[in-house]
Amino acid sequence: MLDLFAEADPWLEPLAPGAMILRRFALARAAALLAGIDEVAAVSPFRQMVTPGGYTMSVAMTNCGKLGWTTDDRGYLYAPVDPMTGSAWPSMPAVFQALCHDAAVAAGYADFTPDACLVNRYAVGAKLSLHQDKDEPDLRAPIISVSLGLPAVFQFGGLRRNDPLKRLMLEHGDVVVWGRESRLFYHGIQPLKPGVHPQTGEFRFNLTFRQAAESTK
Repeated sequence: MLDLFAEADPWLEPLAPGAMILRRFALARAAALLAGIDEVAAVSPFRQMVTPGGYTMSVAMTNCGKLGWTTDDRGYLYAPVDPMTGSAWPSMPAVFQALCHDAAVAAGYADFTPDACLVNRYAVGAKLSLHQDKDEPDLRAPIISVSLGLPAVFQFGGLRRNDPLKRLMLEHGDVVVWGRESRLFYHGIQPLKPGVHPQTGEFRFNLTFRQAAESTK
Protein backbone atom coordinates (compact mmCIF):
# COMPACT_ATOMS: atom_id res chain seq x y z
CA MET A 1 0.00 0.00 0.00
CA LEU A 2 1.22 3.49 -0.80
CA ASP A 3 0.36 4.56 2.76
CA LEU A 4 3.84 3.28 3.58
CA PHE A 5 5.00 6.55 2.02
CA ALA A 6 2.60 8.75 4.00
CA GLU A 7 5.38 11.16 4.96
CA ALA A 8 6.79 11.41 1.45
CA ASP A 9 6.46 14.53 -0.67
CA PRO A 10 4.35 14.29 -3.84
CA TRP A 11 6.13 12.71 -6.78
CA LEU A 12 5.52 12.18 -10.48
CA GLU A 13 5.11 8.66 -11.87
CA PRO A 14 5.14 8.36 -15.69
CA LEU A 15 2.27 6.26 -17.01
CA ALA A 16 2.33 6.52 -20.83
CA PRO A 17 3.18 9.17 -23.44
CA GLY A 18 1.22 12.25 -22.36
CA ALA A 19 0.05 10.55 -19.15
CA MET A 20 1.30 10.49 -15.57
CA ILE A 21 0.29 9.99 -11.95
CA LEU A 22 0.99 12.81 -9.51
CA ARG A 23 1.25 10.78 -6.34
CA ARG A 24 -0.16 12.44 -3.19
CA PHE A 25 -0.51 15.73 -5.10
CA ALA A 26 -3.96 16.55 -3.64
CA LEU A 27 -3.28 15.24 -0.15
CA ALA A 28 -2.75 18.60 1.55
CA ARG A 29 -6.02 19.90 0.10
CA ALA A 30 -8.07 16.73 0.57
CA ALA A 31 -10.21 18.03 3.45
CA ALA A 32 -11.10 21.18 1.49
CA LEU A 33 -11.88 19.14 -1.62
CA LEU A 34 -14.19 16.85 0.35
CA ALA A 35 -15.96 19.89 1.82
CA GLY A 36 -16.40 21.13 -1.74
CA ILE A 37 -17.98 17.81 -2.72
CA ASP A 38 -20.47 18.21 0.13
CA GLU A 39 -21.34 21.70 -1.13
CA VAL A 40 -21.90 20.44 -4.67
CA ALA A 41 -24.01 17.46 -3.56
CA ALA A 42 -26.20 19.70 -1.42
CA VAL A 43 -27.31 21.47 -4.61
CA SER A 44 -27.16 18.59 -7.11
CA PRO A 45 -27.45 15.29 -5.21
CA PHE A 46 -25.60 12.13 -6.13
CA ARG A 47 -27.54 9.77 -8.36
CA GLN A 48 -26.92 6.50 -10.20
CA MET A 49 -27.39 7.34 -13.85
CA VAL A 50 -29.05 4.96 -16.30
CA THR A 51 -27.25 4.33 -19.58
CA PRO A 52 -29.08 4.55 -22.93
CA GLY A 53 -29.15 0.74 -22.89
CA GLY A 54 -31.05 0.70 -19.60
CA TYR A 55 -28.14 -0.26 -17.34
CA THR A 56 -28.02 1.45 -13.92
CA MET A 57 -24.44 2.49 -13.20
CA SER A 58 -22.95 1.25 -9.93
CA VAL A 59 -21.14 4.55 -9.38
CA ALA A 60 -23.16 7.48 -8.01
CA MET A 61 -22.49 10.76 -9.79
CA THR A 62 -23.04 14.50 -9.75
CA ASN A 63 -21.40 17.46 -11.50
CA CYS A 64 -20.28 21.03 -11.05
CA GLY A 65 -19.17 23.71 -13.48
CA LYS A 66 -20.80 25.25 -16.53
CA LEU A 67 -21.58 21.83 -18.00
CA GLY A 68 -22.33 18.45 -16.47
CA TRP A 69 -21.99 14.94 -17.90
CA THR A 70 -25.27 13.06 -17.98
CA THR A 71 -27.30 10.54 -19.98
CA ASP A 72 -30.64 10.34 -21.70
CA ASP A 73 -32.32 7.90 -24.09
CA ARG A 74 -30.25 9.30 -26.96
CA GLY A 75 -26.85 8.77 -25.37
CA TYR A 76 -24.25 10.55 -23.29
CA LEU A 77 -24.03 14.33 -23.31
CA TYR A 78 -22.90 17.46 -21.52
CA ALA A 79 -25.75 19.70 -20.41
CA PRO A 80 -25.87 23.10 -18.63
CA VAL A 81 -28.88 22.02 -16.52
CA ASP A 82 -29.11 19.21 -13.99
CA PRO A 83 -32.00 17.02 -15.19
CA MET A 84 -32.76 16.01 -11.59
CA THR A 85 -33.21 19.55 -10.24
CA GLY A 86 -34.08 21.49 -13.40
CA SER A 87 -31.49 24.11 -12.41
CA ALA A 88 -27.96 24.89 -13.47
CA TRP A 89 -25.24 22.68 -12.04
CA PRO A 90 -23.51 24.25 -9.02
CA SER A 91 -20.44 26.35 -9.69
CA MET A 92 -17.07 24.66 -9.49
CA PRO A 93 -15.63 25.37 -6.01
CA ALA A 94 -12.52 27.54 -5.98
CA VAL A 95 -10.50 24.77 -4.31
CA PHE A 96 -11.37 22.46 -7.23
CA GLN A 97 -10.21 25.03 -9.77
CA ALA A 98 -6.97 25.72 -7.93
CA LEU A 99 -6.06 22.05 -7.55
CA CYS A 100 -6.85 21.36 -11.20
CA HIS A 101 -4.74 24.30 -12.35
CA ASP A 102 -1.76 23.26 -10.25
CA ALA A 103 -1.99 19.63 -11.42
CA ALA A 104 -2.26 20.71 -15.06
CA VAL A 105 0.86 22.86 -14.75
CA ALA A 106 2.77 20.07 -12.99
CA ALA A 107 1.83 17.63 -15.77
CA GLY A 108 2.72 19.96 -18.63
CA TYR A 109 -0.77 21.13 -19.61
CA ALA A 110 -0.56 24.70 -18.34
CA ASP A 111 -3.23 26.07 -20.69
CA PHE A 112 -5.95 23.64 -19.56
CA THR A 113 -9.09 25.38 -18.27
CA PRO A 114 -11.89 22.95 -17.29
CA ASP A 115 -15.54 23.88 -17.58
CA ALA A 116 -16.90 20.59 -16.21
CA CYS A 117 -16.13 18.44 -13.18
CA LEU A 118 -17.74 15.03 -12.84
CA VAL A 119 -17.87 13.86 -9.21
CA ASN A 120 -18.06 10.08 -8.71
CA ARG A 121 -18.86 8.30 -5.45
CA TYR A 122 -17.88 4.64 -5.20
CA ALA A 123 -19.41 2.33 -2.60
CA VAL A 124 -18.11 -1.19 -2.02
CA GLY A 125 -18.39 -3.19 -5.26
CA ALA A 126 -18.88 -0.14 -7.47
CA LYS A 127 -16.75 -0.06 -10.61
CA LEU A 128 -16.23 1.77 -13.86
CA SER A 129 -15.90 -0.49 -16.88
CA LEU A 130 -13.23 0.11 -19.50
CA HIS A 131 -14.16 3.13 -21.61
CA GLN A 132 -12.79 6.09 -23.54
CA ASP A 133 -13.54 9.69 -22.62
CA LYS A 134 -14.66 10.82 -26.07
CA ASP A 135 -17.83 12.88 -25.50
CA GLU A 136 -15.81 16.10 -25.47
CA PRO A 137 -15.67 18.13 -28.73
CA ASP A 138 -12.01 19.16 -28.37
CA LEU A 139 -9.74 16.22 -27.63
CA ARG A 140 -6.65 18.41 -27.38
CA ALA A 141 -7.52 19.11 -23.74
CA PRO A 142 -6.38 16.55 -21.14
CA ILE A 143 -8.34 14.74 -18.45
CA ILE A 144 -7.42 15.33 -14.81
CA SER A 145 -8.67 12.80 -12.27
CA VAL A 146 -8.36 13.17 -8.47
CA SER A 147 -8.73 10.24 -6.05
CA LEU A 148 -10.03 10.74 -2.51
CA GLY A 149 -10.86 8.18 0.18
CA LEU A 150 -10.56 4.43 -0.17
CA PRO A 151 -7.92 3.04 -2.54
CA ALA A 152 -8.93 1.58 -5.87
CA VAL A 153 -7.25 -0.25 -8.75
CA PHE A 154 -7.04 1.94 -11.85
CA GLN A 155 -6.83 0.19 -15.22
CA PHE A 156 -5.10 2.04 -18.07
CA GLY A 157 -4.81 0.48 -21.50
CA GLY A 158 -4.39 1.72 -25.04
CA LEU A 159 -6.40 2.89 -28.03
CA ARG A 160 -8.07 -0.50 -28.42
CA ARG A 161 -10.24 -2.14 -25.79
CA ASN A 162 -8.17 -5.33 -25.92
CA ASP A 163 -4.79 -3.63 -25.55
CA PRO A 164 -2.73 -4.75 -22.52
CA LEU A 165 -3.74 -3.08 -19.27
CA LYS A 166 -1.67 -1.49 -16.57
CA ARG A 167 -3.25 -1.94 -13.14
CA LEU A 168 -2.21 0.66 -10.60
CA MET A 169 -3.35 1.34 -7.06
CA LEU A 170 -4.66 4.86 -6.60
CA GLU A 171 -4.80 6.19 -3.07
CA HIS A 172 -6.09 9.23 -1.23
CA GLY A 173 -4.65 12.36 -2.83
CA ASP A 174 -3.35 10.80 -6.05
CA VAL A 175 -3.99 12.66 -9.31
CA VAL A 176 -3.90 11.08 -12.78
CA VAL A 177 -3.45 13.27 -15.86
CA TRP A 178 -3.66 12.02 -19.43
CA GLY A 179 -3.79 13.75 -22.81
CA ARG A 180 -2.03 14.07 -26.19
CA GLU A 181 -1.04 10.55 -27.33
CA SER A 182 -2.92 8.96 -24.41
CA ARG A 183 -6.05 11.09 -24.55
CA LEU A 184 -8.29 8.31 -25.91
CA PHE A 185 -6.73 5.41 -24.04
CA TYR A 186 -9.19 2.99 -22.46
CA HIS A 187 -9.36 3.14 -18.68
CA GLY A 188 -11.54 2.01 -15.80
CA ILE A 189 -11.78 1.24 -12.07
CA GLN A 190 -11.99 -2.28 -10.69
CA PRO A 191 -14.73 -3.03 -8.10
CA LEU A 192 -14.06 -1.15 -4.87
CA LYS A 193 -12.99 -3.36 -2.00
CA PRO A 194 -14.40 -2.96 1.54
CA GLY A 195 -12.60 -0.63 3.89
CA VAL A 196 -12.96 2.44 6.07
CA HIS A 197 -11.12 5.66 5.37
CA PRO A 198 -10.77 8.23 8.18
CA GLN A 199 -12.10 11.05 5.97
CA THR A 200 -14.60 9.33 3.68
CA GLY A 201 -15.76 6.26 5.60
CA GLU A 202 -16.72 3.37 3.32
CA PHE A 203 -16.51 5.44 0.12
CA ARG A 204 -14.09 6.54 -2.57
CA PHE A 205 -14.63 9.86 -4.34
CA ASN A 206 -13.22 10.92 -7.67
CA LEU A 207 -13.12 14.34 -9.34
CA THR A 208 -12.69 14.31 -13.12
CA PHE A 209 -11.98 17.67 -14.74
CA ARG A 210 -12.70 18.13 -18.44
CA GLN A 211 -13.09 20.76 -21.12
CA ALA A 212 -16.58 19.97 -22.35
CA ALA A 213 -17.33 22.97 -24.56
CA GLU A 214 -15.77 23.64 -27.94
CA SER A 215 -12.49 25.50 -27.53
CA THR A 216 -12.22 29.02 -28.95
CA LYS A 217 -8.43 28.81 -29.09
